[in-house]
Amino acid sequence: MTDRIQLLPDDEFNQDLIKKVHPADWSNPSPNGRYNLVIIGAGTAGLVTAAGAAGLGAKVALIERGLMGGDCLNTGCVPSKAIISSARAIHKILNSKDLGIELAPEAASVNFQEVMQRMRKLRAEISQHDSARRFQELGVDVFLGEGHFLDRKTIKIGEQTLHFKKAVIATGGRPAVPDIPGIKNINYLTNENIFSLTELPSRLAVIGGGPIGCELAQTFARFGSQVTLIESHAQILSREDKDAAQIIQQQLERDGVKLVFNANTSLVSENEQEKLLTIETAGQTIKLEVDEVLIAAGRTPNVEGLELERAGVEYYPLSGVIVNDYLQTTNPDIYGAGDICSHLKFTHNADFQARLVIGNALFPGRSKASRLIVPWCTYTDPEIAHVGLYEHQAREKGIPVNTFIQKLDNVDRAILDNETAGFVKVHVKRGTDQILGATIVAAHAGDLISEITLAMQSRAGLKKLASVIHPYPTQADAIRKIGDQFNRTRLTPFLKSLLMKWLKWTR
Repeated sequence: MTDRIQLLPDDEFNQDLIKKVHPADWSNPSPNGRYNLVIIGAGTAGLVTAAGAAGLGAKVALIERGLMGGDCLNTGCVPSKAIISSARAIHKILNSKDLGIELAPEAASVNFQEVMQRMRKLRAEISQHDSARRFQELGVDVFLGEGHFLDRKTIKIGEQTLHFKKAVIATGGRPAVPDIPGIKNINYLTNENIFSLTELPSRLAVIGGGPIGCELAQTFARFGSQVTLIESHAQILSREDKDAAQIIQQQLERDGVKLVFNANTSLVSENEQEKLLTIETAGQTIKLEVDEVLIAAGRTPNVEGLELERAGVEYYPLSGVIVNDYLQTTNPDIYGAGDICSHLKFTHNADFQARLVIGNALFPGRSKASRLIVPWCTYTDPEIAHVGLYEHQAREKGIPVNTFIQKLDNVDRAILDNETAGFVKVHVKRGTDQILGATIVAAHAGDLISEITLAMQSRAGLKKLASVIHPYPTQADAIRKIGDQFNRTRLTPFLKSLLMKWLKWTR
């Protein structure tokens, strides 16, 4: 029997979720001989590694102390996108006048309890893919409990000892909590507990203007919360291009989010009625009274309790396990995959790192993580998606760049959809059509970026994209228009004069 885990609220959907991903009646199997692969952590990286290796015939053990499915299923991608979908729906309804639909504001409202119940229902349904019994049926020995290394070749879980030829650390990360005076004395929210809310906070402070902070700030503002987003930099989404972040900033402001930049939260406290924040910015002190505080200030790796020193695995407390380009740790028989060792903390990156680990750990593979072309997307509305190099990164590498931009206000489908805020931007190596990177701001940028990712993966340039016939009208046609822009640069004055002479001669 495993330790009982409880999620709030304790309703039928959360009970169903736990029954699948950490069943209370689970009995760990008895280890039998040496495993080809022992994996600690059953998030995306661990699950993909376990399923793939077992499918190839390897003897695999998978250890998880919490909920199988990890951050993505339980407290990340799945629940956040469920409530983002609801927030987009109410925003669309209340802003449909330009589409010819008249609707009084009181005719549509948000039932927050129903929104969250829908999320819990869908999360429980999806969890079947990550369930303990499914992986047991795949031939994986699933151990629920706390695992740690005894030495370079052995892992202990409870009273059981697992011997391995190779091991994978896939323990992921958790929210980083900044050292704000008073933070330990208040009840604050992170992505790990915000999806347990059953009442909409009237006033919400969000500390951190990265992807999680921006997504949830916009979502709760659209639900009706008064949201203040506090960012230490001069812009939100500081990793992204300024022009892309500016579009999101403008939309957040239209949604009612109050933005405070270059800000430092110097003190937080709590009384029976509310939470109080003291914010220093531009020489001013702001006193903010809210009902809830959401910490969205980055991630920190789950390295505690693993006894990595015993296994000869080196790590940094703030960035995680140290790996080489083959995802080997400083113990060559132990690998890392996913958020525990990567600066790209995305589910899809963890997935493909896991695939790489299978080949490198079980076979004579020498696949390099640096060769993965990894796109990402921030699911605000509009979305920001990116792949490859930013322009400043290319220039820092000494690569000359040409940049092509197609604004969505000149793309017919975007005009018809009333979704003209955004653009497609593609960087190529100067004088060639070789794609170095791209940024897309659009309602469904996450879907559009895959076409450019495929082009980069297959080494197809802008000339090839220009020749791809897109259905009309689609927003993806913006990508073809970028290809057309490139082709027009090939029509030099000399070539144009030759063509004119040819056409004149053939009239």
